[in-house]
Amino acid sequence: MTTVLASPQQATPARPRGARHLLAPIGVALLAAVAAGALYQVFVGTTLGQRVDTVAMRGADVHHPRVVEVLERTLNGTSLASMVLVCLFAAVFGMLRRRLDLALGAALLVVGANVTTQLMKTQLGRPDLDGFAMPNSFPSGHTTAAASVAFAVVLVLPQALRGMVALVGFAYVSVIAIATVWAEWHRPSDTVAALAVTAAWGAVAVFLIRVRRWNAPGGTQPPSRLVTLPLLTIGAVTGAAGLVGLAAVTMSERSMPDLVSGRFAFLTGSAAIAAATAAVFLVWVRLAAGDRLVTETPLEPAKPALQKSGVPAPAGRRVKGGTK
Repeated sequence: MTTVLASPQQATPARPRGARHLLAPIGVALLAAVAAGALYQVFVGTTLGQRVDTVAMRGADVHHPRVVEVLERTLNGTSLASMVLVCLFAAVFGMLRRRLDLALGAALLVVGANVTTQLMKTQLGRPDLDGFAMPNSFPSGHTTAAASVAFAVVLVLPQALRGMVALVGFAYVSVIAIATVWAEWHRPSDTVAALAVTAAWGAVAVFLIRVRRWNAPGGTQPPSRLVTLPLLTIGAVTGAAGLVGLAAVTMSERSMPDLVSGRFAFLTGSAAIAAATAAVFLVWVRLAAGDRLVTETPLEPAKPALQKSGVPAPAGRRVKGGTK
């Protein structure tokens, strides 16, 4: 009696994550730390840098009622209580998703970024090189608080919601950062440095999360173009405007102080802030992307068993097999 044994069904094992997946956050953290240090050296440690930074802050003579209302409401709404509530939401949501690693990563991000910012503000010196006596304000605490909370919320949310929340967070952080310059609380370099500090701690948190999930199959889902394209567009436009404006303001402060107006310098600083915010959110939506689950490959259909006559069994009919 002729019989055929059915071949066992086996799933193709998922490939392990590559070293790039684990090392990318470390690279981002190092670059962000270097950027913060370079900003301090240029815009705090040099006379020209301080003058360019200060003229951008003092040129914020905005009198449009609607603009002033938005800036004032945004600054007044950024309180410690609101930050704590959002952090609690991030922690609880991470726990509800049964992702303790995301909840802990969000907490590390918020605490680490804000503590680092406060230590830098108190420990770093600011020589009076521009004749505008003012205590050290590098980096911005308001901007760090807003950016770290926005990053934390994006991190704990499901992948389907992260894109929309990232765009809202980008708009909110941009307004906060520009509003602190408009209120003459901070210079543009203070806010950009705060973004760099937040990005560094966010990358550290993602690195620890990826270490914990190193053996999980798959990688990360790339962010949707509906998120990346607006950020890329805004970042490119404001970045170009900021670079051209910065060159003009620098030339003016070096040789012809009355070449550009204070409002032009403020708009230049605002463009640079918007570009930096778009850049860090672009990086963050990629670092914080959700896990891409690897499904098993379709199983190969078992070869049809042969009947006694050698004719294949009809489709859908179960044929007994085995040995006697």
